[in-house]
Amino acid sequence: MAVSPASEAKLRAAMTRLLAGQPQHTDGALTKENLAREAGVSHATVHRATDVLTEWNAHVPRPIKRTLGERARDDTITTLRAQVIRARDHARELQGQLDALATVTANLYAENLALRRHVHGRTPATTHGDATPLHCQTPFSGLVNSSTPLEQRPDGTLGHGGAHA
Repeated sequence: MAVSPASEAKLRAAMTRLLAGQPQHTDGALTKENLAREAGVSHATVHRATDVLTEWNAHVPRPIKRTLGERARDDTITTLRAQVIRARDHARELQGQLDALATVTANLYAENLALRRHVHGRTPATTHGDATPLHCQTPFSGLVNSSTPLEQRPDGTLGHGGAHA
């Protein structure tokens, strides 16, 4: 595909300056990107100028190799990208756990509220949906006479009898 005569002239002048080591608009590295910048045309225009590109490739037959610093930088970038992916996966996992814990907390709060209302005689304790209240053995289960009803203490907590044990 051809380019306009003006673009081709700009590219040829830029190529001459770069090959002579006298760049005006770039750092002088022999790359197609610098050819485009030096000529003031787009990267696509460089690739459409097949005649100029053939001549460029004859003068710069092999691609410029990356320096040790560039390779180290690219390796660091690759490592950091992998770390970001792992961190995002971990954050998704933690968010799932947080959502599950928030649901459990909300259900326990609703059950606790229903039990408090039941204790105070406002409404009967009911289950929410298909959930049933949990009755589990705790380390303190044997210390309290479960046959006595829970009462609200002056400080607002619930317990067996009016005094703190």
